[in-house]
This record gives sequence, structure tokens and C-alpha cells, in this order.
Amino acid sequence: MEKLWGGRFSKNTNKKVDDFNSSIRFDMRMYRQDINGSIAHCEMLAKQGIIPKPDAKLIVKTLGEILNDIENGKITFSVEAEDIHMNIEKLLTERIGDTGKKLHTGRSRNDQVALDLRLYLRDECEKVCRLIADLKKTLISLAERHIDTIMPGYTHLQKAQPILLSHHLMAYCEMFCRDTQRLEQCVARINISPLGSGALAGTVYPLDREFVAAQLGMKAVTKNSIDAVSDRDFAIETCFVMSMIMMHISRLSEEIILWASDEFNFIELDDAYSTGSSIMPQKKNPDIAELSRGKTGRVYGDLIALLTTMKGLPLAYNKDMQEDKEQVFDAVDTVLMTLPIFTEMLATMKINKKNMQNGVKRGFINATDAADYLVKKGLPFRDAHKVIGEMVAHCIAEGKRLEQLTMDEFNSFSNLFEDDIYHILSYQACVDARNVKGGTATEQVTDAIFRAKKSLNP
Repeated sequence: MEKLWGGRFSKNTNKKVDDFNSSIRFDMRMYRQDINGSIAHCEMLAKQGIIPKPDAKLIVKTLGEILNDIENGKITFSVEAEDIHMNIEKLLTERIGDTGKKLHTGRSRNDQVALDLRLYLRDECEKVCRLIADLKKTLISLAERHIDTIMPGYTHLQKAQPILLSHHLMAYCEMFCRDTQRLEQCVARINISPLGSGALAGTVYPLDREFVAAQLGMKAVTKNSIDAVSDRDFAIETCFVMSMIMMHISRLSEEIILWASDEFNFIELDDAYSTGSSIMPQKKNPDIAELSRGKTGRVYGDLIALLTTMKGLPLAYNKDMQEDKEQVFDAVDTVLMTLPIFTEMLATMKINKKNMQNGVKRGFINATDAADYLVKKGLPFRDAHKVIGEMVAHCIAEGKRLEQLTMDEFNSFSNLFEDDIYHILSYQACVDARNVKGGTATEQVTDAIFRAKKSLNP
């Protein structure tokens, strides 16, 4: 096959070189973006009088036919044509001859591929945003249904203070809200057109770059032609945002795995989202959560690989940058695959409310409230901390909980205790006492749920 760039070469490319050099096996997925970009470019060329309008009309019509044929499985791409851009140009010239060769006027593959990747990632990030919205809706729905479920809160994976399960779930909702914000900001930086930058120096033709950007729904054009073709910050940023999303999924997965264990027994995963053992008949494994946790490392790897690829490249374009696509595609694909099934797993799991509430009774998680009680009676906090620590040691020795101590026992540690200490130490009181913005009190969590629902349906 004659190369579109082969004019100065006297030999055919070695077959192994064709295979090594080709990216069509992975960049073929950008066919729609490539064709849409070419249509916008062609219409601009005609508008500017750079190519005849009848030629542009034929090119645009034929590109539409090629798109339709690709989507109907009628096209086989060629390794020898290297990439999606040259494959489509080859198909175009095969169908309409020399007229098709006019399409690439005022354009390089360097600015073309940068455009296609931006358009593709913009579309994929918008899909991710929608899936995160579904996940947030599921978390909010669970939080609403369990607004009265008290569970132990943990630090260092040790029981710390009583909290509402709803408050715990809404913490993850906050994380995914930030992910949405990062995605939106990332898309804003993606959605800038590099077309018209040429190979690196711009072009001699009177292109209307803003027209092309507007046709493609892009908000601006790049400001420096060298940067435009050598920049992959937007791809790296996309990988970073995908890594953050997976990190948050992984953290929640870790808790799901712990909570589903017999030692916690806080939840039971639906049979449809669990697996068994090939040897142990009793097993019910949280494989969806484990795989989600495991795939996080894969997405991290994509980010590190892309950062490493870019770290030593001089300006402007280098062929190393062809390696960007497999990394960012894999990162986005992994997130798109993980989010729906993870959301469904959460939506179908059973909350063992009684076990969560029984878990509150162990670990002296109302001890801080006992200390705060003494502080309100006038005892300095450090002294109150010491008194309650001694009481906890006493309870451990006697096999009691703080709220099971007699009034005489309370008074043996401090004469500031009165009968109202029993109400203070009730777990519901411990929760509702934390009625500050962002706290675990029922009033605050109810408000947080309301605001989160409103943000999803402004």
C-alpha cells in the first residue's frame, strides 16, 4: 500500500515496522470524533474559500457515508494505514479520488490527533459524570432509608464515637461530589480546539479556527501552536481524575468487604453481586468490591505510565505520545466498567441495622461525651480526659459499659456526676449532641441529604 506520506521514501516500510508503528488497533475507537472533526474542518475550508464548495459538499457527504458504514460493520481498517486518521482519509480518497485529498489542507496529523483525543475524552468524561450521579443517588437513597441507624464510627479502625450510618454514607457522597467537580473542570480544559496549529508552527492558510471550535461544541481555541500539538496535560489530568474516582470507590469497597465479614456482619451483599468458593460450600465472597479495589491499582498504573512517557519529551510532537491513548483509554474504560456494577451492588445490599447498633455498645464509644459532660461542669478537659480514662479501665476490669455504672461508681471518680449522665451517655444523645454544621446529628444529616438531592436536581 502506498503511504500518504511516502513521497520522499524509496523503499516500502518493513512489515514489522508497520505493525510496530500502527495504532489503529486501539485508536479506531475515535472514528466518530475523527469524522466529525474532519467535517467541521472541511466546512471551514469551503467557508474560507480555501477549497471549492462543491468539493467540500462531496467530502462531507462521503464522510457521513463512511461513518454509517463503520457503524454498520462494513469497514475493515488497515494496519498499513497506521491510524484512524489515515484510514479514514484512505477510505475517502478511494471513494472520491483526488477531491478527497483536499481535506487535509491546512491540517497536520499532529493537530488532528490532539483534536480527536480531546473530543473523545470530553464525551467519555460526560458518561462518567452521569454514572457518578447514579452512584450519588444510590448513596443518598441509602442514607435516607437509614437516617435512624446508629453505628460505630472508627479511627485507626478502632471504635471511636457513635455516628449515623447516613452520615458515614454521605461522607462518600461528598467525595464523589468532588470527583464530579474535578471532571467538570477537566472537561473545561479538554474542550479547547487545537485544530489549525498544523504540525507545530501554525499554517499559511486563512483558517477560521473559532468556526471549527464552535461547530464541534468547543469553547475556545489553543493559544500556542507548539503547545497545542505537544500538550497531553488534558489526558494526564483525565487519568488523575479517574484515579481519584477509583480511590474513593476502593475506600468504600474496603469497608464493604469488612462489613460483610462475619466479624462485623453489618451488611449482607445480594447473591446476584457475590460469588462462591470452588472448594468451601459456605463461602459468599464480596468479589465485586474486591475487584473494584484491585482495579484501582490498574488505573494508578495508567496515570504513572502516562506521566513517565511525557516527562522527558522535547517540544513539539514526538511519536512517544502515541502511547498516551492506551493508558487514558484503559483508565476511562475501567471507571466506566466499575461504576455501574458497584452502584448496583450498593443498591441491593442488606443493612443489618441491629448488628450495627449492637456494635455501638462495645468499645466505650460514648467516653468522649462523658468527658465533655465533666468539662461543662467546669473540669478542665485534660483532667476530664484522665478521669474518664480511669473509668474505662475500671469498666474493662468489671466487664461493664460506662452507662452500666452505678451512681456510686460514677461519684467515686468525680463528684460532678449527677443522674443526667445516663441520658448523656445514651447513644442517640451522643449522636444528636453533635449538632454543628457537618456533624452527625440527625438534623444535620437530614439537611445534608436534602442539599445533596437538590444538587442532583437543581
